[in-house]
Amino acid sequence: MRLVGAALLGAVKSRGGWRTAIARASAVFRREGLTGLRKSWKRAIPRAKLAIVLEDGTIVDCNDYTGWLARYAGIDTSKRARIASRIAQMERRPTISIVMPVYNANIGWLREAIESVRAQLYENWELCIADDCSTEPLVKQTLQEYAGIDDRIRVVYRDKNGHISQASNSAIELVAGAWIALLDQDDLLTEDALYYVAEAIAANPRAGLIYSDEDKIDEQGNRFSPHFKSDWNPELFLSYNIISHLGVYSAALVRQVGGFRRGYEGSQDHDLALRIVEGIEPSQIVHIPRVLYNWRAHSGSTAASGDNKSYAAIAGQRAIRDHLKRKGVDGDVELSPFGPYRVRYNLPKELPLVSLIIPTRNDLKLVRTCVESILSTTAYPRYEIIVVDNKSDDPGTRDYLEKMGKTASVRIIRDEGPFNHSAINNRAVAAARGSIIGLISNDIKATSADWLEDMVSMVLQTGIGAVGARLWSANNRLQHGGIILGIGGLANHSHLGLRNGRPGYMGRVQIRQSLSAVTGACLIVRKSVFDEVGGLDEGVEAAFSDIDFCMRVREAGYRNVWTPFSDLYRQGSRLAGLKGRPDKTAGRHEQMVLMRERWGKFLMADPAYSPNLTLERTDFSLSWPPRVQEPWE
Repeated sequence: MRLVGAALLGAVKSRGGWRTAIARASAVFRREGLTGLRKSWKRAIPRAKLAIVLEDGTIVDCNDYTGWLARYAGIDTSKRARIASRIAQMERRPTISIVMPVYNANIGWLREAIESVRAQLYENWELCIADDCSTEPLVKQTLQEYAGIDDRIRVVYRDKNGHISQASNSAIELVAGAWIALLDQDDLLTEDALYYVAEAIAANPRAGLIYSDEDKIDEQGNRFSPHFKSDWNPELFLSYNIISHLGVYSAALVRQVGGFRRGYEGSQDHDLALRIVEGIEPSQIVHIPRVLYNWRAHSGSTAASGDNKSYAAIAGQRAIRDHLKRKGVDGDVELSPFGPYRVRYNLPKELPLVSLIIPTRNDLKLVRTCVESILSTTAYPRYEIIVVDNKSDDPGTRDYLEKMGKTASVRIIRDEGPFNHSAINNRAVAAARGSIIGLISNDIKATSADWLEDMVSMVLQTGIGAVGARLWSANNRLQHGGIILGIGGLANHSHLGLRNGRPGYMGRVQIRQSLSAVTGACLIVRKSVFDEVGGLDEGVEAAFSDIDFCMRVREAGYRNVWTPFSDLYRQGSRLAGLKGRPDKTAGRHEQMVLMRERWGKFLMADPAYSPNLTLERTDFSLSWPPRVQEPWE
């Protein structure tokens, strides 16, 4: 795939070719002059920037999901034969029991849902349906019809309406298989769905929970809004139900936790998944990076709008609150105005001291704004600021630092060694008094009172390594939304340049989440963890030292977390830190080679980022082609 020149070619093609484009441009010029021509071009640029050129020369819109499906998700005769051969060679072919609660379903959609199961390429399934005392006679007639023509379809007719949780439990009573998959009465499975589930079961014999990607389907059958998920991401899971569709659970685990709970209707799936993950290891949670489920979007469904079932959001809040209590976590859950949940972790009564380390050389205006914004804004009471002055020779800077060093909350450390970002920070950490370390760039500007409180409350949670903040540029564009490995060949910032106020892909700019790395421009970590991994590598330059540090933290068994609830600004550059952009200097090239040698196996497979999303942009647009291999490849 080539991006160079794609924008221009895409714009021209979309307007009927060069001849048509030139004719239209001439007409605009005659009618509106040069000013009108410029306006026309400016309107075309945003659309043209979405154009990419594939290896075969085809020009496509990078977000054309319909075209992407046609090119990469189709099942032809050859693929069917491959799948049939793989199924025939499986040592074990476990029965997958599909649980479907039904109540006064749209008959057309109900038939489509059932037919999507009957069309499965993997045939070792059973469909367990519980009719929740439907009042529409045609529902029972339809279910009786299907039970009569396919003995893999089993139906129980409840004599009293009990809502979705109780109906689902009635269906579970019919289950004979080792695995339970959940399907709503109006949704669809792709015909290869259960095959890929069976492959995942075979490849992960200790698995307890399996989930796939999903998309939506409208009333006319058009597929849209694909949700390409990350691998298991505990923080994301507490923000919304990333398991959702297609969720496949060990039947033994479902029974062990008591199935679905009454009173959690609308978020009963999330509640079930929360209780199951509490009893298994992260390695037992398997993600299939393929769309295997089409979620029906129609008037009144949560697929069409999350606002249609407010009771579901309230039930989800209760489910997460229960989960925190069961795990002994001191915190609470609140509903966000934009949809997902926010867990607020309570700070301990005895607040830990935080040492905020700010290296600088001269840069009076930047460092003064940084220090004074922290002092005037930060509500968290127990912190010290350590400004590490690396050979400043500007009189104004030296005078200011000398003055600030006399204040109670600020210490100045003179560092006369050669400039090495990692070494300077390491020496400062050694001198820090706090049990929590904050690595702060000298161009940071604090603007919200609770920025440090949120980061500290997060870093104190069990299993957490580094915590990164949400950083904005001076022109209110996103500068740091977490670091995604592989973009641009090495790494880059998630949603770089996104306008403030926009949610990003699936709301991820507004959601706390685990990531492989976060920026060292504002990074909080426990001092014990910093020391455990050996601090910053002094052989890695500043542009990559945070990534290398975070990867070593992750390798030590901790999770790195990015939080959108700690907002700060960077003054130094409108869009600083393009880590994926090649540099002309030999030193930068050597550093990139070092990083690829050290972390290469992770760079093309970031667990926090889908292989169906591009490595050439930071906007989570589609990857042409996806980086997903077939089981036989």
